[in-house]
Amino acid sequence: MASVEVSLKEMMAGVEGALGAAVVDYTSGMALGTLGGGKDLDLTVASAGNTDVIRAKVRTMEQLGLKGEIEDILITLDHQYHVIRLVTGRSGNGLFLYLVLDKANSNLAMARHQLKRVEEAIEI
Repeated sequence: MASVEVSLKEMMAGVEGALGAAVVDYTSGMALGTLGGGKDLDLTVASAGNTDVIRAKVRTMEQLGLKGEIEDILITLDHQYHVIRLVTGRSGNGLFLYLVLDKANSNLAMARHQLKRVEEAIEI
């Protein structure tokens, strides 16, 4: 099992083109930990904003009567990918992993695979 700190390091080191990572509690919108980012990428603000994205998607699924769980959400910008992966299992209820990638220097499929591995190992 991996801590938040170890999980953040695995997210950043395990994915080429990673710009920033966070582990977020979407019930409160608070980041439990961040790594990377910078003046143009405030991971605390992004974490809170992406909490609203998850809440909106969950609400929409309920209204549509859709069954199943959200695996991940991808937001594609001009120069970046923003990947949100919900943490499943009893230790991760209400958490998500957030990874920002440089679009030109990353492999989205590998990033999703790495997030799945981190999600399976994280222990809060």
